[in-house]
Amino acid sequence: MRILIIEDDQRLTRLIKQVLEEEKLSVDVAHDGDIGLELALRGMYDVAVIDWMLPGRDGPAICRSIRAARLPTALLLLTARSQIEDRVAGLDSGADDYLVKPFAFEELLARVRALGRRFDVAAGDHFELRCGEIVLDLRAHTARRGSHPLDLSATEWNLLECLLRHPGQALSRQQILDYVWSYQSGVQQSMVEVYVSYLRRKLNQPGKRDPIQTVRGVGYRLEPKNA
Repeated sequence: MRILIIEDDQRLTRLIKQVLEEEKLSVDVAHDGDIGLELALRGMYDVAVIDWMLPGRDGPAICRSIRAARLPTALLLLTARSQIEDRVAGLDSGADDYLVKPFAFEELLARVRALGRRFDVAAGDHFELRCGEIVLDLRAHTARRGSHPLDLSATEWNLLECLLRHPGQALSRQQILDYVWSYQSGVQQSMVEVYVSYLRRKLNQPGKRDPIQTVRGVGYRLEPKNA
């Protein structure tokens, strides 16, 4: 994986860089929000670790710009802000995960690995996940069922991506929870049911079968034959 760190605390940056490089990851660094965004928009990074408070552009603004550019880079936002409203604002800006300072470097590394697995795209799939009529374009950040475009929230997108990466496989609620919410503490399994319901509403079309099957006692499965 190739990682971008955008953090103005140079001591913390050196420590994060050392931890990541010990795992044989390629790491680039920016200490300014504007320079960090310029690097991120080159589209070369699998994961960007972004501080909230930065000189120039702040972390949420960087996340919004990266998402507007429809890049598949996974975004991990670092901040000392721990209130629920701050977490919501960070995730709504386009971040895929949120880590509160101070943090253990082991947890940072685990979150980077988890995000890397989620956003790792095999060279042969051309940045596209497909199952039957359902298509997720990771580069353009668009989704559709047949010719019908899908307007998905960030969480609905992550849930659909999780199911598309395991077509026909019964996934437990805990597996889905870990993938979609990246091991965020305090998220209950009931959230999986809530977002499966949201996603079903957007996927379902008249005269076509429900593509998400409930596997009693286990969780959910994306039906490969969903035309």
